[in-house]
Amino acid sequence: QEQLVESGGGSVQAGGSLKLSCAASGFMFSSCQMGWYRQAPGKERELVASISSDGATTYADSVKGRFTISQDNAKNMLYLQMNSLKTEDTAVYYCAAGWIVPDPVSCDFGHWGQGSQVTVSS
Repeated sequence: QEQLVESGGGSVQAGGSLKLSCAASGFMFSSCQMGWYRQAPGKERELVASISSDGATTYADSVKGRFTISQDNAKNMLYLQMNSLKTEDTAVYYCAAGWIVPDPVSCDFGHWGQGSQVTVSS
């Protein structure tokens, strides 16, 4: 059974920092992409950052320059370093994994963890 377990969430004041971790286990195949999603109350789940198997990264415009995604494949870990946090960053953060699909070939996210709450206060 594939599992993605997030940790490191909590409450911080605006301007503070927090680091999220995601431990992956039980995967039969290597993912082509890993990422972090978040969902704030009353809003749709959005992709915050992603990292491909070759190390290429992407970030949502709202977090560029403040968040950094990284991975340690040997330890099956994914991380999200969050700096200069804003109240708008308050959300449940989810670790996600994607696999190659054909016709046309793409790497789609299809598995998410249970989520970790991040609350940023003013």
